[in-house]
Amino acid sequence: MKRLLGITFLTAMLLSGGAAFGAQISIGIRIGPPPAPRVLRVIPRRPAEGYVWIDGYWYPEAGRYRWHAGYWTRPPYEGARWVAPRHDGEMFFNGYWDGDHGRQEHDHGTDRDRGRDFRDDKGRDRR
Repeated sequence: MKRLLGITFLTAMLLSGGAAFGAQISIGIRIGPPPAPRVLRVIPRRPAEGYVWIDGYWYPEAGRYRWHAGYWTRPPYEGARWVAPRHDGEMFFNGYWDGDHGRQEHDHGTDRDRGRDFRDDKGRDRR
């Protein structure tokens, strides 16, 4: 009888412990929604055919929001459309390119679009 109780107890412990190992843990920093977008009164002239304007937006970095100024860029492939970043009141969603050839994430670390920007940090044309 003692052996049966021991086996039952051990089985119960293993089964309950297995559920804890399969649980997902998520750690994040909530910094709330971003500030209101900055207002751009004049959009610079398009540098060439095929470029699209990306409005400026806030994005989270290291527990705070940073401003990404608007810029001209070429889509990663023909027909791709820019889906702007957004905050739904709970969570922030990064901007990305989407279209017939799939979704392409926008990474601020490499910022592939910034290399195609014809303006410097002060908004002056670099061409």
